Amino acid sequence: MLTTVGSQEEARVLAAGAVERRVAACAQISGAVTSVYRWEGAVQTDPEWQVLFKTAAGSYDALESYLSEAHPYDVPEIIATPLVRGSAAYLEWVRQETQEPQEPPKTQGA
Repeated sequence: MLTTVGSQEEARVLAAGAVERRVAACAQISGAVTSVYRWEGAVQTDPEWQVLFKTAAGSYDALESYLSEAHPYDVPEIIATPLVRGSAAYLEWVRQETQEPQEPPKTQGA
């Protein structure tokens, strides 16, 4: 999943929040990029930082919800692209990191 924000600090906050909430296993920040877009009838040119979130398909809704809530933009870019292939070990790591941690089994006894 990909989004953009207006500063490196905003990118770090979104990235850390997604990983802390376990809706993304990892987030990579790239920037600055120059974005040219139309907003409120005028063409704008601004620097932005891209944040690429690594998540499992089953975590998409939770990550989108988090980004919609935490993102500083009125209309944030939230784009998901399908994964065609990846190493089994890496994909398993992403799956594990985007699940709630399992509690250890309770033992009986005193």
